[in-house]
Amino acid sequence: MSGEVRRALVVSPTQAAKAAEERLRATYDFVPVDQAEMIIALGGDGYMLQTLHSMLEARRIVPVFGMNLGTVGFLMNEWRLERLEQRLEAAKMFKVNPLRMIVDTVDGERFSIPAINEVSLLRETRQTAKLEVQVNGRVVLPELVCDGVLVATPAGSTAYNLSAHGPILPLGSALVALTPISPFRPRRWRGAILPENTIIRFTVLDPVKRPVSAVADQREVRDVAQVEIKIDRATPLTLLFDPEHTLDDRIAAEQFIA
Repeated sequence: MSGEVRRALVVSPTQAAKAAEERLRATYDFVPVDQAEMIIALGGDGYMLQTLHSMLEARRIVPVFGMNLGTVGFLMNEWRLERLEQRLEAAKMFKVNPLRMIVDTVDGERFSIPAINEVSLLRETRQTAKLEVQVNGRVVLPELVCDGVLVATPAGSTAYNLSAHGPILPLGSALVALTPISPFRPRRWRGAILPENTIIRFTVLDPVKRPVSAVADQREVRDVAQVEIKIDRATPLTLLFDPEHTLDDRIAAEQFIA
């Protein structure tokens, strides 16, 4: 990528990220976000998701190169001050298609929210959730009794999905993971791997007695009645990675970690 590309710098409010920001601004030139052709993000995975969601809301999508000043940094590159121009020149692009969650609440409201990692449905009280699960208009589970269920993209398959014992999906696999969270009935159901063009719909059974919330990454809607989830191909996102530390390599490596 050309060194003439206009870059913006966005920064997590942590002390470490702010300190790194001072050093970067003293060394390189940056423009406001609304003038940028690329964004440099300093922080952790949560801040990267926040940055991507901000672009989706603004409907102005540009490539993002993250540098890790958080904890895990799965979606980030290593923090280094030196040779930023050369790193950006050599960076490898990865396209990520977000999920789109369309939610109808018990009160009749409707929300449409994107998710880069996953959409999860979670019980709101001590009562387990009871859900009907449809795939492409066909009821595949008339009643799933559980703490919750989630749908994860390949990029998000190593996050909450993996913690819930869901499968790791290779980047570019054109698949999504449907993973239950602490399922009670059917007891032996462990989820499904589905083509990314699948439309998944959850209907909350008895939503008053057993209320359920729906969460798209970090955005929550409570007291839902029905949730439809599908891949949103209209707004692909571009992440940039150092060639020696790419996202597909990290996802593949996670399958061999005990």
